[in-house]
Amino acid sequence: MGIENPSEQIRNWALDVGFDRAGIASLSASSYSEELRGWLERGEHAEMAYMSRRIELRLDPRDIMPSARSVVCVALQYSPLQGDLCEEGDLWPRVARYAHGTDYHDLMKARLEELAGRVRDAFPDCATRSYVDTGPVLERELAVRAGLGAFGKNTMLLNEESGSWLLLGELFLSLELEPDVAVTDLCGSCTQCLEACPTGALPSAYRLDANRCISYWTIEYRGILPREIRSQLGGWVFGCDLCQEACPWNGDTLSVDHPEMRLPSHRAELTLSDLLRIDREQYVERFRGSPMKRAKQAGLQRNAAVAMGNSKDRRYVPALLEALHDDSDLVRIHVAWALGVVGGESARSGLVARRSVELEPKVLQEIDSALHRFESLEE
Repeated sequence: MGIENPSEQIRNWALDVGFDRAGIASLSASSYSEELRGWLERGEHAEMAYMSRRIELRLDPRDIMPSARSVVCVALQYSPLQGDLCEEGDLWPRVARYAHGTDYHDLMKARLEELAGRVRDAFPDCATRSYVDTGPVLERELAVRAGLGAFGKNTMLLNEESGSWLLLGELFLSLELEPDVAVTDLCGSCTQCLEACPTGALPSAYRLDANRCISYWTIEYRGILPREIRSQLGGWVFGCDLCQEACPWNGDTLSVDHPEMRLPSHRAELTLSDLLRIDREQYVERFRGSPMKRAKQAGLQRNAAVAMGNSKDRRYVPALLEALHDDSDLVRIHVAWALGVVGGESARSGLVARRSVELEPKVLQEIDSALHRFESLEE
């Protein structure tokens, strides 16, 4: 006996394998071609060059898998707190909440493959292809078409019950399915997310300028942070949740608990100082399976140093002085900057001592800049 309602059955299977929401989207060219091209032309993708590659595939999902006739869009909700200790200490309150637990790419990919297996068992001739934040897929537009939510003014998907605490994935199928109804606007006249962004990365509704985005600088950007950017990062070490925290829809979201998304105890105990001091072996062990590995060890330590500097808290000076001898030039550059911002005689003496043995010109330049700050304060 055949399946009477394939669309409904596949949505139910998606929930069975562990997703919180699922919908069916039809495949057609993007309705946001002009907006995407304009965003790229303005350079608002910053140095994420991959966003401009395979642009035609992004603009027409039918070209991603020519045999596809529909796409199953799924969402995994991560509760704002997940029952962990994310509000304690000086590190985890400034790590984006989705990044506290298991890497969602691995988690969702495995569940999509399980879903694909069920579909192929029921429909042996059906071809499948899955994506989780990989490949040239405009996943939020597909999710809107699938009825999972509406575009929020902070450019994130917004759902009436889950807010924007959602991670997205897609399963392309060569099966003709009945699509769901797209969700309309949920923002109305509200602009709280735009007003909450401290760096102006949301210059207008539905527009994100990555050049000003804290998440971009702390995750995607791998080099020396421009000095004017460092002070804008505040205490954020990986990502940023400020525009989500400001959204009224996120104030009372449906409670969902996925144990895999919780902050594990072996990472929960880490502080900013611990992160700055961590060696390679400890880093590999502590961050195995974590999405924070995307920023790399030196990137996370760079960010930790900047967060310490922005705190202006002199209790961080011992850890910063120790890291002033780190093997990574990238880390030493930002540690020198942080010591100059935090100030104090111990910081000044440590910078002078390091200057006498430092060989890297860019680190020397940062040390001199920090020492100049001390001299300016003394005048």
